Amino acid sequence: AMHNKVRGWVNNTIIFFIICYAFTTFTTLLYVPHMTETIKAHPILFLLPVLNVLAIANIPREIYHGRDLRAFLSSCASMAALMALFGVGLFPNIVFSNPNPANSLTLYNAASSQRTLGIMLIIACIGVPLVLAYTASIYWVFRGKVRLDAHSY
Repeated sequence: AMHNKVRGWVNNTIIFFIICYAFTTFTTLLYVPHMTETIKAHPILFLLPVLNVLAIANIPREIYHGRDLRAFLSSCASMAALMALFGVGLFPNIVFSNPNPANSLTLYNAASSQRTLGIMLIIACIGVPLVLAYTASIYWVFRGKVRLDAHSY
């Protein structure tokens, strides 16, 4: 019942999302023009917004055909494309300085020493598999849809 109710929200929420996406894109192009410099310099990166629009357009189509997993994957692709667009737009800056771009925090002036990066690599090589194993086990334990029965509250 809840699944069908949520599926009914898709058309309204996708329309709201598209309006917000268009407004944000227009505002970015108008007020933050440096975000498009990398895409202008490397036209192949124009595929990111194209793939994003295609992924967004595919969500209601897949819901209409009852393919919820594909709709979810399209939503994931859209989020990944949005994050990639943001990263491409900011690169190499981490924090952009409006008054003076020379004062921006970049990947180059914010990097740690080689030794610190090596230590962090070791920690990440130990920690990431632990986090992935824990996440996989939790997803396995709580897999499937919730079914209401006499013991539910």
